[in-house]
Amino acid sequence: MSSTAHDIDTKRSRVVTAIAIGNFIEWFEFGLYGYFAVSISTTFFSGAAEGTALISTFMLFGIAFVSRPIGAILFGRYGDRAGRRGALSISIIGMSIATALIGVIPGDKTFGLLAPALLLVMRLAQGFFAGAEMGGAVTALAEYAPPGRRGFYSGWNGFTQLVAQVFAALIGTLLSSVLTPAALDGWGWRIPFLLALPLGLVGLYMRTKLAESPEFTSAGQAGQTTRSPLGDVLRLHGRALLKVCGLTVGLTTTTYMLVGFFPSYLVKTAGLTSRQMFTAMLIGLTVAAVLVPIWARLSDAYGRKPFLVGGALAVTVLTIPVFHLAGSGGFTPALTASVIVAVLLSPMLAVQGIAAAELFPTAVRYTGVSIGISVVISLMGGSTPLILHALVRATGSSIVPAVYITTAAALSLIAALTLKNKAGQATTPNRTENTAAAPTSP
Repeated sequence: MSSTAHDIDTKRSRVVTAIAIGNFIEWFEFGLYGYFAVSISTTFFSGAAEGTALISTFMLFGIAFVSRPIGAILFGRYGDRAGRRGALSISIIGMSIATALIGVIPGDKTFGLLAPALLLVMRLAQGFFAGAEMGGAVTALAEYAPPGRRGFYSGWNGFTQLVAQVFAALIGTLLSSVLTPAALDGWGWRIPFLLALPLGLVGLYMRTKLAESPEFTSAGQAGQTTRSPLGDVLRLHGRALLKVCGLTVGLTTTTYMLVGFFPSYLVKTAGLTSRQMFTAMLIGLTVAAVLVPIWARLSDAYGRKPFLVGGALAVTVLTIPVFHLAGSGGFTPALTASVIVAVLLSPMLAVQGIAAAELFPTAVRYTGVSIGISVVISLMGGSTPLILHALVRATGSSIVPAVYITTAAALSLIAALTLKNKAGQATTPNRTENTAAAPTSP
C-alpha cells in the first residue's frame, strides 16, 4: 500500500472514531439511565412510594425525547448550511456536558423540588443535542466514506450503539457487585455519568481536527446548496422523508423494546435473577454487535434493500414466537430469545442509516435524515417501554407487547419494499431517487 493510500485510510479511520464516540455517549447514557433507574428514583424522588418514584423517573426519560426534533431542525439547518464538522462538534460537547451534569445534581433531600427540575432540564438538553447527533453522524459517515464502502463505514454507527449498551451493562454489573445497595443508590450510580465528559472532550478534539465532508465541500463549490434546508425537505423530498420515518419505526420500537422493556420482562415474566438477565442481555447484544459490521459490509455488494426487507420481515414474523419462548421460564429459553431478538435487529441497525442518507441530496441530507429519524424516536422511542408495560398491565397478557412490535415492523417492511436497490452503485451526492438535483441557493 502506498503512503498516500495509507494516509487516506488513517484519516478515514479517525473520522469513524471521532463520529462513533458521540454516538457511543448517546447510547451509553440511555443504557445507564435504564440500568440505574431505581437508584435515580431514590435520589430525586425519595419522598414518593417506590412505584411512583420509578414511574416519575421514566417519565423524565420519555419527556427528553420531546426536544429531539427541535435539535434535529436547528442543527440540520446549521449542518446543511455551515458544514457537518461544526454541527457535530457542538452536539458532542453539549450532550457530554448535559450527561455529566446529571451525575452531580444533588438529590431532592438537598435541593427539594429543584433537584428533579434540574434533572428534567438536563434530560431535555440531552434530547436536544441527541437530535443533532444521530442525523449528523449518519450523514457524516456516509459522506466521508469511500465509494463502494459507504455501507460498511455507516454500519459503525449501529455497532457503537450496541457496544455502548454492552459497556453500560458491564458497568452496571460491576458497580452492583462491588458496592453495597446503599452506596450504589447514594453515589455509585453517578460515576458512569461523569465518564461522559472526558469522552466528550476527546471526541470534540478529534472532530475539530477533521476536514469538512468532501461531498459537502464539493456541493458548496458547485453552488448546490440551499438557504432553506427544512423548507426544501418538506417541499421537494416529502417521499424520502416518509420513507425514513417508515424505516425508523420498526428499528426504533425493536431497539427500545430490547434495551428498555425486555430486561424487566425477563425478570418478571421469565423469572430470571438480575445476574441471569444481565448475562442474557450481554450475550445477545454482543452477538448483534458482531453481526452489524458484517451486514453493513455485505450491503455494499448486495444493496441496502435486502437487509432492510429481511430484517423487518423477520421481526414481523418471529417476534410473537420469541416472546412465547422467553416467557416459558428458565434461563436457556430466555437467553435464546435474547439472542434471537438481537440477531433480528442487527440487519436493520446495520443499514438503516446509510439507506436514509442515500435518500437525500447533499444540500439537505443532514436536515432530512435528522428530522426523519428524530421525529419517530421522539414519538416511539422513550414511549415504547412505557406503552409495553401499560399493555401488559391493562390486558394481563405477556404476549401483547409482541403484537405492538410486530405492527411497527410491518410498517418498516412496507417502507423497505418501496426502496430501490443500489447494489454496486456509488452514491450520487446531489441527487436522490425521488427528485432531481438539489436546489441551489439564489
